[in-house]
Amino acid sequence: MAGEASMLKFLKPKSRLQPVDVQAAAFWGVAAVSGALYLIQPFDWLKKTFLEKSEEK
Repeated sequence: MAGEASMLKFLKPKSRLQPVDVQAAAFWGVAAVSGALYLIQPFDWLKKTFLEKSEEK
């Protein structure tokens, strides 16, 4: 931990990584993955996976 802090000391405080930057990056990452999964999935995947199996039981 101390090594990481000393590596960033040469940066100005405004230029350092802030917690809100990490939070925003995580949010956009989740949004991008969710959007990609929505676009990539086959259109009948939901029907085949959940609806038809419940009817068979």
